[in-house]
Amino acid sequence: MSRPGRPSRFWEAVAVGIMKPLMLLFTRRDWRGSEHLPRTGGVIVATNHLSWTDPVLVSHFLFDNGRWPVFLAKSGVFGVPVVGKIIAWLRTIPVYRGTGDAARSLSAAEEALRGGACVVFYPEGTCTRDPDLWPMTGKTGVARLALATGAPVIPVAHWGAQVLLPYGSKKPRLFPRTTFRLLAGPPVDLSRYAGRSPDGDVLHEATADIMAAITVQLGELRGKQPPARPFDSESGQAPEKHSDQ
Repeated sequence: MSRPGRPSRFWEAVAVGIMKPLMLLFTRRDWRGSEHLPRTGGVIVATNHLSWTDPVLVSHFLFDNGRWPVFLAKSGVFGVPVVGKIIAWLRTIPVYRGTGDAARSLSAAEEALRGGACVVFYPEGTCTRDPDLWPMTGKTGVARLALATGAPVIPVAHWGAQVLLPYGSKKPRLFPRTTFRLLAGPPVDLSRYAGRSPDGDVLHEATADIMAAITVQLGELRGKQPPARPFDSESGQAPEKHSDQ
């Protein structure tokens, strides 16, 4: 039986057996939009990044909806004792930044997608630095991969991971239980880029479309209007704020 992107049955059972009970113990779930997640075939899940805990929380949603998440993680994490070996066994793809090997990450992700895997992208590249925790501008890797493979991009917004473990903190807030809210949307419409050369303008426009979909959904989860312009992850320029924030 084909298991696209999945680790061995042993390591899958170990990961699920340890993490799922912990998620159920320390979080409440408010998940919506699971009908938009394809149960088979290559798919890209593009999501916002609030905390070092949200990969586990998003994984819980994906696993319970029939998909094993294939993440991309900074290559340095693979050198951490124990942790590095575990994430390698779980089929995580290393990201080599600022080196001649940087393209290897996208090549590995593309291979996984063509094999039918569910690849999870954090287009921001790191936890948001926006003062109000809105998504920042994204990097173009997710758009490049989507246009190269034709895989659908499912935008996923979530809220609550930053309560469980605020960015920069090493001490989780386990009680009272955090409600982890998640909203998955329909595939981002990238049809207007079909047949166009994936140059810088196309990739930046497609990335902006993906980030806009995530941001609109996060606004729905939070019951707030997102900023008119996202925080610029490169320049650190803060967005304009609405009066109701």
